[in-house]
Amino acid sequence: MKPSRSTLSNGLKVLVTPIKNIESATLTVWVNVGSRYEDEPKAGISHFLEHIVFKGGKKYTSAKKISEAIDSMGAEFNASTGKEITLFYVKARADKIEMAFDILSDMLLSPLLKPSDIEREKGVIKAEMDMYEDLPIRRVEEFLENIVFEGNSLARDIIGTKKAIDGITAKDFKNYFEKHYFSQNMLITLSGSIKSDEVLRLSRKYFGSIKKGVKDPPVKFVSSQKAPKIKVVNKKTDQAHIMIGFLGERLGHRNRYAEAVLNAILGGGMSSRMFTEVREKRGLAYAVKTYADHYTDTGRFTAYAGVEPNKAEGALKIMLKVFEDLKNEKIKITAKELAKAKEYIKGKIALALEDTSAINQFFGEEELLLGKTKSLEEVFENIDKVKKEELLQVANGFFTKERLSLAIIGPFKNKAGFDKIISN
Repeated sequence: MKPSRSTLSNGLKVLVTPIKNIESATLTVWVNVGSRYEDEPKAGISHFLEHIVFKGGKKYTSAKKISEAIDSMGAEFNASTGKEITLFYVKARADKIEMAFDILSDMLLSPLLKPSDIEREKGVIKAEMDMYEDLPIRRVEEFLENIVFEGNSLARDIIGTKKAIDGITAKDFKNYFEKHYFSQNMLITLSGSIKSDEVLRLSRKYFGSIKKGVKDPPVKFVSSQKAPKIKVVNKKTDQAHIMIGFLGERLGHRNRYAEAVLNAILGGGMSSRMFTEVREKRGLAYAVKTYADHYTDTGRFTAYAGVEPNKAEGALKIMLKVFEDLKNEKIKITAKELAKAKEYIKGKIALALEDTSAINQFFGEEELLLGKTKSLEEVFENIDKVKKEELLQVANGFFTKERLSLAIIGPFKNKAGFDKIISN
C-alpha cells in the first residue's frame, strides 16, 4: 500500500490511497503549523483557530449549518492541533466526498471570524483548560514536555494561556492565516473508495485558489541538559501519575525502526517488560506503557504508569531498572522476544490501517513534515531487518542520566525522594 502523489499548479500536494471494496472515504486537510510556531503573546492561537473555523464560512455560515451538512450525510467530522501540525478531516460515504471538500474548503478558505463568535469561544477554551487541570493523566505529559524542551517553544502547552487567549482578535487570526495557511505549507490526503483523478479534480476545484507563500522555520531545539530534570506537582489525587522521558531523536531518524521494536519490547503490549514488571509481577498499576514522540528536529522516549501514591517511589525505581536492565543486557533480548516485538508492530499497524482516517495519518504526517513517505511494504521490510545490536545501540544512546527527565503529579509536598532516585 502506497499513495499516489500529485502537486497542483499552486504547489499544494495531494496524496490519494484508493481502497477497494469499502463504502467510505476520509478527506484530511493538513497544515504544517502548531503551537511551536506561535509567538508567546499569542500562545494558543493555533488551537483557538481550530475552534473558530467551526463557527462558519461564507457558504455554511454558522456552526449549526456546518453540523447540519455533516449530519445530512451521516459523516464524522473533527480536527486536532499539535505542536507542528493542525489537521481537519471528514469521513463519509465515498459518494458524498465532494460535500466534504465543500465544507472544509469553506471553513478554511473563507472563515467568518465574527468578533462575537471569537469572544464567546474564549470562554469555551478557558473551560477546556480547566477541564485538563482535572485530568492529571494528560497534564503530566505536558509537564514533562515543559522540562524536556525547556527554553524552546516546544515546551509550551498547545492550548496556550488564559491571558494570551483573552488578547486574541479577528485581526490576529487573519494575520495567522496569511502567514501559515498557504499552498506549500498544506497537504490534502484522501483514502477510500474513490479514484485519484476524481480527487485531483475536487482538490483543484475547492483548494486550487490557495495562494503560495514562504515558510519561516521555527527556532530549532538545542538541548543543554547535562543532568536529570524533575518536576513534581503537588495535587490531591488518589493516584500518582509518573512519566519518565528520555530525550530522543527527530521524526524519520535513521534508527526509527530499531526504536519502534525497542518500544514494543519495553512497553508495547501486555507481555512487554515494563507491563510485566510493574503490573503483572507487582500489581502496582492498571495503566503502564512506553511510547516515542517525534518532531522535525527532536523527540522523546517516554514511560508512563499510574500508581498508588505511597508506592510511587518504588514504582519509579522499578521502571528505571527496566531501562537499565535492557541497556546493560542484564536481561538479554532473545530471538523469540525480538521476533514477537516485530510481529506486534506489524499487527498493530495492519489493524489500524483498516480505517481510512488512520491511513491518512500513516502517510500524511511524514509527507507534510519530511516531504516523503514509505509504502506499508517498505515499513514492514525495515522492521523485519532490525537486529538486536541496533536495539542496544539505541538504548545506550537514549537511556542515560544526561537525557532523563521526570514529571510526577500526586499528593507530594516534597520531591527529595524522587530526586535521590533519579540522581543515583
